[in-house]
Amino acid sequence: MNSIVISSVVTALLVLSGCSDKEPVVEEKQEIAAESTVEQVTPVETETVPSDEASVMSEDRRYSSASSSMSSIEDGMETIYFDFDKFHIRADMQNRVTNDASIANGAASKYSLKLEGNCDEWGSDEYNFALGLRRSNTVKKSLLAEGVEANRITMVSYGESNPMCTLKTEDCWAKNRRVDFKLLP
Repeated sequence: MNSIVISSVVTALLVLSGCSDKEPVVEEKQEIAAESTVEQVTPVETETVPSDEASVMSEDRRYSSASSSMSSIEDGMETIYFDFDKFHIRADMQNRVTNDASIANGAASKYSLKLEGNCDEWGSDEYNFALGLRRSNTVKKSLLAEGVEANRITMVSYGESNPMCTLKTEDCWAKNRRVDFKLLP
C-alpha cells in the first residue's frame, strides 16, 4: 500500500514538473534574403552578351520583380486583431478576413500563406503560444470558408515573443493580439 502511494506521488511530481524548463519550438521567421542580395544590373547591349548570360540576367530581373510584387501583395493583406484572452474573430474584423481571402484567391493565388499568431504579454509563455495558435487556426478556418485552399495555409504561433508595440498601455497590448499574414513562394 505504501509503495503505491509513494509511486503515485513520484509520478505526480514528474508529470507536474515535466518539461517546464524547455522553450517551446517555434518556426523561425523566414526572410527573403534575395531582396537584399539582388544587385543593380546595368543595361548591357544584347549583341555583346552571349545568350546564356542574357537569360541569367532576365531570370534575375524576373525574380526581383516577383519578390517586389510578393511584398506589395503582402502589404495589401490586413492584420486581424483579437480581444483580450479571445481567439474568436470580432465582427469588426470580418471585413478584413474577407478582403484577405479575396487577395489570397486573386493576386496571391500562386503563393502559400503563413498565418502568424501573436499575443500580448499577459499569461504564461506556454499559454500565449497556445492562444496564438488558436488565433491562427480561427483565421485559417475563416479563410477556408471564403474558398482559400487548405494546402496553401501554414500556421505558426509566436506567443508574446513578436510584439508590434512594447509600451505598457492597453492600446499597445491590443496591437499585439493579432494574426499577421506572410506570403511564401
